[in-house]
Amino acid sequence: MKDLVNTFEEKIISLLLVMMVILVFIEVVMRFGFGSGFLWAQELTLLISAWFVLFGVSYGLKVGAHIGVDALVKILPHTWQRIVSSVAVGLCLVYCGMFLYGGWIYLAKMKKIGIELEDMEFPTWIAHSILFIGMAFLTLRLVQLLIRIIKGKANGFPHTGEVEESMHLAEELAHQQEKK
Repeated sequence: MKDLVNTFEEKIISLLLVMMVILVFIEVVMRFGFGSGFLWAQELTLLISAWFVLFGVSYGLKVGAHIGVDALVKILPHTWQRIVSSVAVGLCLVYCGMFLYGGWIYLAKMKKIGIELEDMEFPTWIAHSILFIGMAFLTLRLVQLLIRIIKGKANGFPHTGEVEESMHLAEELAHQQEKK
């Protein structure tokens, strides 16, 4: 099940990125090459980018791509790191819960009212459903992280270690220059 969710998420993010790039490319060619364009292209690009970002939030948590401000937490003993991280994840889950609740109410009202997008004949509630879907995926990732913290398999939020990567690249560059 976990692999299915991961694969689905990665495929959707890839598809959204490709769609957005192609749409923007076509719109630029049409506008600057032929002096015309599609009225709906800007709205669709904005929606695709919103879907991309909100799917990407949960994916970023999974792969450790979010910026971490954990200097204070890292100096604590492992047990306290896990406690502080569990509280932080809990607060994130509360935020997600409020966002899911508010998103659900908003989408229900948009469906009831029957409003369509401004430039396309498409229901707003479907186009904006990423508000709920994206937070549901983020909630799933946060619950997975909390379980790993509780089981002792993680001490906190995953980070890619930008500083370590930068230092490694700098050392490689210096080593290459020494060879010359």
